[in-house]
Amino acid sequence: MEHGGDIYTEGILKGREILDFSSNINPLGVPESFTNNLNEAVKAVEKYPDVEYRCLKKCIKEYLDFSVEYFKSEAYNEKSESFISEKDIILGNGAAEIIDLSISCFKKVCIVVPSFIEYEKNALKWRCDIIYSTIKKDMTYDYEDILLQVKKSEALIIGNPNNPNGGIINKDKFKKVLDFCEENNKTVIIDEAFIEFTGKNNFSFLEKIKNYKCIFLIRALTKFFALPGIRIGYGVSKNDELIQKIKSKQNPWNINCFAEIAARYVLKDRDYIEDSLKWINEERKYMILNLKKIALMEEVYNTYSNFVLCKIKDLNCDELYKICLDKGIAIRKCDNFKNLNDKYIRLAIKNRESNNKIIKLLNSLS
Repeated sequence: MEHGGDIYTEGILKGREILDFSSNINPLGVPESFTNNLNEAVKAVEKYPDVEYRCLKKCIKEYLDFSVEYFKSEAYNEKSESFISEKDIILGNGAAEIIDLSISCFKKVCIVVPSFIEYEKNALKWRCDIIYSTIKKDMTYDYEDILLQVKKSEALIIGNPNNPNGGIINKDKFKKVLDFCEENNKTVIIDEAFIEFTGKNNFSFLEKIKNYKCIFLIRALTKFFALPGIRIGYGVSKNDELIQKIKSKQNPWNINCFAEIAARYVLKDRDYIEDSLKWINEERKYMILNLKKIALMEEVYNTYSNFVLCKIKDLNCDELYKICLDKGIAIRKCDNFKNLNDKYIRLAIKNRESNNKIIKLLNSLS
């Protein structure tokens, strides 16, 4: 499978339960703030959603206003002045729709690789010319090369944090790229689908949209709020021309009433957000520490997200995948990421019980 997360072929369809380490979903599960209010969505089923999604955009705007300060540091200041308006937000049927349609607006794009494979697939589908900038061997961004390559492009596509390695963008080193793009009418598409997992460290570029019209941020409720089946994502930018271009390519009513009710409640669920950050802070450290002790691992890369990229030795990813699947565990093979080979795997970070299962299994193979 291209993306991992296939618990059907060898699992559900064969009556087997698979522990899925290939899918990077918050193990705290669906927030009760959504499930407790499902009846509102059921009542709304018999009518069309508001085609402009005014209430939904208002909820997202309020969440973004909150998150600017909340994810900046432990000293949360609720009184910050808002710089985001509803017209800066465009909604999508998952982040995938926003990624796809934003790429469709350009003829020549620069993609930083390895990265989410849909960037390249979408660019090829829309017949874009693709220029690549390659991440360094230590899986950090090569900012000089990014600047060099973006000069030949109309738009840059980059993850923050990046998938599959979980690296984040260094704001100071990236400033030259942003300044160049702002001055030369180029677009910087920053995929922040996993940004909440980075915690209260001010890694998001949300606040930068005040001064950089070139930035187009993409986010979703999929990963952090454990709602992959809901399919809701959104883009944020001060570039009204790009927002309107994307909107003109969309079908009406692309967000269903269940997604709208989910957003209305989970984005205000401070307890769920706090519990999630406590979990990821603890389990990320635990997972990395223990993976580094396993003899099978040649390299365990630093991550700021809820997954870990590993380079293995002695086995290739296909062999390890089959061994793990026989034990009821699915891992993510990474040989289909550009510039990665069959020695790379990605593991989600789950709860302590699940994390111990994969650690124990990998240890047994050493």
